[in-house]
Amino acid sequence: ASIGALCAATTALAIDPIIIKGSKFFNEKTGEQFYFKGIAYQPRTGLKGDNPDPLADTVGCKRDVELFKDLGINSIRVYEVDYNKNHDTCMKLLSDAGIYLLLDMPSPKYSINRLDPYWDHDTMGHWAAKVDAFSKYDNLAAWIAGNEVANDKDTTSSAAFVKAAVRDMKAYLKAKGLKTPVGYADNDDMDIRMNLINYFNCGSEETRVDFYGINIYRWCGDETDFKTSGFADVTKNMTDYKIPSLLTEFGCNKIRPRTFPDVKSLYGSDMNSVFSGGIMYEFTEEDNEYGIVKVSYGSSKVEKTEDYDNLKKVYSGLSTKGVKMSDYKPGGKDSICPKVSDIWEVKSDVLPPTPSAARCKCMMDSLGCTLKSTELSTTEGKVLGEAIGNICGLTSCNEISSNTSKGGYGNYVACSAVERSAWAINQNY
Repeated sequence: ASIGALCAATTALAIDPIIIKGSKFFNEKTGEQFYFKGIAYQPRTGLKGDNPDPLADTVGCKRDVELFKDLGINSIRVYEVDYNKNHDTCMKLLSDAGIYLLLDMPSPKYSINRLDPYWDHDTMGHWAAKVDAFSKYDNLAAWIAGNEVANDKDTTSSAAFVKAAVRDMKAYLKAKGLKTPVGYADNDDMDIRMNLINYFNCGSEETRVDFYGINIYRWCGDETDFKTSGFADVTKNMTDYKIPSLLTEFGCNKIRPRTFPDVKSLYGSDMNSVFSGGIMYEFTEEDNEYGIVKVSYGSSKVEKTEDYDNLKKVYSGLSTKGVKMSDYKPGGKDSICPKVSDIWEVKSDVLPPTPSAARCKCMMDSLGCTLKSTELSTTEGKVLGEAIGNICGLTSCNEISSNTSKGGYGNYVACSAVERSAWAINQNY
């Protein structure tokens, strides 16, 4: 009986699942519409080594969860973690405080490079390892499969590889019986934003994102308003969108201290029927000066800024009431895929192939010579890249190349950089 009572108590403490219906998020148990009232969380000051992981820093986590509760937030967005570390303590502290996690799948080393985009089995393997490490936590609310990857008209080809990654990671989650939604966060570029918004919500269900994020920094200071900031235009763009949208980053810092006037519109009648809240950028003060507290890795000391008090004031004054899940009838339209143009270099109905380690191994086994190492230093990678560039200027490298405008993808385009290089060297030989 005592064990049963303990289990019941443990269950009662579990955080409620957040689910998607139509273009909105809902608390699955209460049926109330859910709005992200969050903050970006990636402390970097005092970090030793190359792997920032705030969710493995228990001292910092205990320090900051108390501040999160004081601010009244219900979510954090984290960009980088080391999936080999233990995150149980921090994730439990967050869950007990009613705080959900939005976690980015990429890391700087394993991401899609906007200038030279590939989606290969190395990258996918690291993203999958992150999924495996975090999917056991009840407060993991969403994955973000890319942050501002295509950020202007010259880098749109990278969007095809991000969408391929979305397709494959959604399939990976589904195969594991997981329903955590996968989204994308754009940078609100005036030239390409509508193409991106439409591209990630067109085509088959398997390839679309489950929600769409916008990083926006246009509302700067109290002299700006809903219309003059451009927030009205952004809201209009998303009005008939079929899936949920939220501000994955906001909080212009051109005028400090910040007073966060955009919060009132985001959670009020201007925007709350379209957007599911947002994530203020960011919690800790770093070199880019967006923080609301000053802290250091592994230290329990905190210094709050005036921005902290201002954010607490606007966040605590919110009482957003959405629609009940049972009363809500989803609307919205399927987006029409953008056509190839001088500012959109992607043939929308063809995606890069799903990475296959077996295919790449088969190719490598067929080669007369291979590279000695599979892990290259930055210098080695640069030298090798130049050499391959020269080779591909002399002979056809179609098998390891792509043409996103024509929807052409070589057989080994989803192999690792080392494997593609080995193929090119053999081709040249």
